[in-house]
Amino acid sequence: FDADKPVSAVRHLLPDGAQVVTLDAMRLPDAMLTDRRTYLAPINWATNFVFFRDETGQHTRVVTANYWGAYGGPGQRLYHRLFDAGGETIAEWVDELPGPNATVVVDSAEVRERFGLDGFCGSLFLHVIGAAGHDVVKYALDTYGDADTVLSCTHDANAWPADYYAGLPAPREGERVILWVQNSHPCPIPAGEIGLNLMGRGDVARHARAIPPFATVAIEVGGLLPGARWPQQVEVSAGRHFVRPRYEVITAAGRRRIAHANVERTDLSPDPRLPELRPLLGKGHILPAPVLPVDRFRTIALPTPMARSQAELPLTALLFDASGEQVAEHRFGNLARSDSIAVEAADLMERAGRTLPSGYGHLELIYDFDAGGAADGWLHGLFRYEDRVSGHGAETSFGGHVYNTVLTYRNEPQSYAGRPPGLSTRLFLRLGPAPLDSFCHLVYPASTPWHATSRTDLVLTRRDGVEVARRRIDIPCGGSHLFRYRETFSAQEQAAAGEHAHIVIRDTTCRLFGYHGLMNGERSFSLDHMFGF
Repeated sequence: FDADKPVSAVRHLLPDGAQVVTLDAMRLPDAMLTDRRTYLAPINWATNFVFFRDETGQHTRVVTANYWGAYGGPGQRLYHRLFDAGGETIAEWVDELPGPNATVVVDSAEVRERFGLDGFCGSLFLHVIGAAGHDVVKYALDTYGDADTVLSCTHDANAWPADYYAGLPAPREGERVILWVQNSHPCPIPAGEIGLNLMGRGDVARHARAIPPFATVAIEVGGLLPGARWPQQVEVSAGRHFVRPRYEVITAAGRRRIAHANVERTDLSPDPRLPELRPLLGKGHILPAPVLPVDRFRTIALPTPMARSQAELPLTALLFDASGEQVAEHRFGNLARSDSIAVEAADLMERAGRTLPSGYGHLELIYDFDAGGAADGWLHGLFRYEDRVSGHGAETSFGGHVYNTVLTYRNEPQSYAGRPPGLSTRLFLRLGPAPLDSFCHLVYPASTPWHATSRTDLVLTRRDGVEVARRRIDIPCGGSHLFRYRETFSAQEQAAAGEHAHIVIRDTTCRLFGYHGLMNGERSFSLDHMFGF
């Protein structure tokens, strides 16, 4: 690419009549580039794929913010290309993005009406023109239905295809688990390229059919691995053909939820220095997850190996009240790769003879080097939530980090923008349409002692990026805070914010980790981790 200058320098060395062919022949049009001088500049590739469906009473909604505008980029535009299940383009359009920090919404029902489409289940490709600050398109994806049985939310897909994914749960008896594969390339995936195996087992069951370019297919976990049962977990051989995939759980009662698998690293090996760093980094890597109000929800944690070299995993689970008080501990010991052992927060409390004084709190998975074994810093887990009232469920998975310590080690504590240490917070909370109520569970993990309390601002922001109101909350170090939008801001403030408002969670004193979701009364709910920018 950008071949004019080198070609002109050597043209006199070429035979008469020779044709010079360069990669510039396949360039995107200049109108789609942010940096036209350097074609391969990362900022030109602010892209991502979305699982996008609108059929049989099921819909999807992408929500993000124009955070690129807040970093001083030129006027932003968002290119969309919608592929159906067979990989055919059924819609293509470009929209001007609103101003800095304004809300961006792409709803499948509106797209279907706008272009007069039949029902579809495929991929929506997004490409930001005029990006700045971040070359990744981050978003929240809500899946909602005409019936209360369909409600879930999930994080962005990650923008790169990986060799392997993991953290895919096996079904319970009577359940179906569907892996949605969205071919991310303009060439077919050959038959047999995609495979599933139980974690730690060598036998791989292969998907027998080829997948056309940009096509979306549903692969039944139970069809390839008929004996697999929760809490067993499944590893996906992906061959770099698709970005981080979604999976859908359909319960025996017909309730549906969608979550995502995670990238399984092929470039990591156990780090022998991690046990030596405990005097300096304290807890070190922490994987925090909410414990929702225990009088209504079950909270279940399942550690998930997330590196191909990971043969063992020494872990402990710590249970904290929202106040930061530790209530219980569970030592997993040194888990083998093939182990799939889930623990429930209620069981930890029962064994400890304790409860959560605040009624809710959070779990932390940390390395337990006293149990032996080795670790690589790529600590992951799957967290499942079940509503005792409705029977609806949600699940989320993520990786651990070093939190809130001034020392840095191998890019930890990570920062959303700039170099480590990441000691501040800027999170995006999308707000769902009425009658749904958005909720947020913020956790203040600390590898070493940090500020006694956070100084966290909840900034209610109108869809055009204008601040409407704010609230200050103080979260105890090692604690958490759960709030609902409609209980936190007044009716007048909500009216002033209007439709498609969002909340920016900002703290310059510490790094928080957040989870968000929607409450549909006592009928259904959703939950996943948040994104920052």
